[in-house]
Amino acid sequence: MLKKYDIVVVGAGHAGNEAAAAAAQLGSKVLMITMNMETIGQMSCNPAIGGIAKGQIVREIDALGGWTGIVTDKSSIQFKLLNKSKGPAMWSPRAQCDRMLFSRTWRETLEQTPNLDFWQDVVNEIVVKSGRVVGVRTSMGIEVETKAVILNSGTFLNGTIHLGDKTFGGGRMGDRAVKGITAQLESLGFESGRMKTGTPPRVDGRSIDFSVMEEQPGDDSPGKFSYYNHTQPLKNQRSCFITYTNEKTHEILKSGFSRSPLFNGTINSIGPRYCPSIEDKINRFSHRPRHQIFAEPEGWNTIEYYINGFSSSLPEEIQLEGLRSIPGFEKAKMFRPGYAVEYDYFPPTQLKHSLETKLIQNLFFSGQINGTTGYEEAAGQGIIAGINAHLKIKNKDPLILTRDEAYIGVLIDDLITKGTKEPYRMFTSRAEYRILLRQDNADLRLHQKAFDIGLLSKEKYESTLEKIKETQHLSSFVKKLSIVPEKINPILKEKSSNTIKQKVKAPSIISRPFVKINDVLETHVDLADFSNTLKYKKECLEQVEIDIKYKGYIDREKDLADKIKKLEFVEIPDDINYNKFSSLSNESKEKLNKVKPINIGQASRISGIKPSDISILLVYLGR
Repeated sequence: MLKKYDIVVVGAGHAGNEAAAAAAQLGSKVLMITMNMETIGQMSCNPAIGGIAKGQIVREIDALGGWTGIVTDKSSIQFKLLNKSKGPAMWSPRAQCDRMLFSRTWRETLEQTPNLDFWQDVVNEIVVKSGRVVGVRTSMGIEVETKAVILNSGTFLNGTIHLGDKTFGGGRMGDRAVKGITAQLESLGFESGRMKTGTPPRVDGRSIDFSVMEEQPGDDSPGKFSYYNHTQPLKNQRSCFITYTNEKTHEILKSGFSRSPLFNGTINSIGPRYCPSIEDKINRFSHRPRHQIFAEPEGWNTIEYYINGFSSSLPEEIQLEGLRSIPGFEKAKMFRPGYAVEYDYFPPTQLKHSLETKLIQNLFFSGQINGTTGYEEAAGQGIIAGINAHLKIKNKDPLILTRDEAYIGVLIDDLITKGTKEPYRMFTSRAEYRILLRQDNADLRLHQKAFDIGLLSKEKYESTLEKIKETQHLSSFVKKLSIVPEKINPILKEKSSNTIKQKVKAPSIISRPFVKINDVLETHVDLADFSNTLKYKKECLEQVEIDIKYKGYIDREKDLADKIKKLEFVEIPDDINYNKFSSLSNESKEKLNKVKPINIGQASRISGIKPSDISILLVYLGR
């Protein structure tokens, strides 16, 4: 019934969508199989995209030619640039989204993508012959022949939902679990594990008293995710609201702990460290008298609110009673309670950096199946898996992003090299080159790679080249500019910065704390006139200011990255036999054999591998 395809993408979440779109746009004939066409791109938890380090990933996806940033811009109801009080390495965009509009926009985007077909069904077997993927088999008994498979199973592999005393199968409330794949992959030699995630209750906004809460509006001048002109910044925004739990709340919730699957042994798997349930927070941080609770609107035209910070698997009546003890929620009406989900994952050390499995050729994993949490982490893996599945069947080298090139590179390298025993979430602290990996420059970092492989359109590529050219011209102009005391001193006084007594070059003023390039712009007609001719004025001004203010840090990080790269890319042969190295400990041999690092850089980042081990390998490799 279904003809042969180049690539089959299993799952239509954030990973699957980016994977399917990337592979199809590159020219592969792609079939997307999802259990429900109505939930393509569904935000199963928080109706938001971005955040600390996550926003950088979305910017990188956009720079590579992906769609998450554009879909987010088209469905946003609020935009904020987080950590603006800190340095630019920490700035992270975040958007609140209209949940239904987000999903609908993703579906429309995919439906308009050439080379992409859809099939509603459940895949319960990967067909493998001679160590290579040759197809998939569905619950309807349909076998689809294919050259590659990308598995994006989310929380559905043997998914189990927990709500108080109740336990039932499902990867998401209302959607059934997927059976069979885990057992089959284990029979092929794969190792699997269990993880847990959860979601909070949804509440009727008409029953919330926002007057006693603190309003959290969006930015006065909101930005957007996509670098390109397909989208525009928001003109109107919806606010979120913040309130707090109290001792009464904690006592009510504690009364239900004996019925909590977290504490009575029903749940044994590990949940996300940085997004714990409310009962977990109360238990782990018993010294804290209160915890933040956010009321976040689910869309433009809905009364439904997402209660961020109140994720729970307690019985629904305990959830409601506890919620009603929080200021603003005294009369709360719950649409649906929070719940926990347990699901299977496969430790990502079983993958190559291309996200192809080491055991089975042309089988790729992306998203939560690899032990990650978050839409953004999933989407970042998805676009790489889609690109590399296409490149693999075309017998081309994979796209591997390094740690100094992208947060996506950090994410994948961490997963493949270190593995994870708890849901992995990206943070700026995980990136050692974060001053290079800013949210403002992802297009500059990645446009060439994306264009070379054929995913970034010529229009987008040329717009990036134009922005680079304009930024260089502006930088050259600013560096030659002299600033006179009488113009700049009033501004310097206002900012409590030392005044000047003679002409100085503009960079010496811009590099000062609290002084912006716009301050200099206001004092110099020539610079103001020049900047007004720029098509990408805002972006260029930002780039030049960051480059001037943080030049020392940027140069230092670039030098460090270059030095490490000299070792990073010392390749380790595929057929190396670590067991013959008598100087290596048994632990080191075991870990090196398990991970099979492709180069010295990766080997050095494996947990438990010592500098002495690296020295032994370098001697063997003649370095």
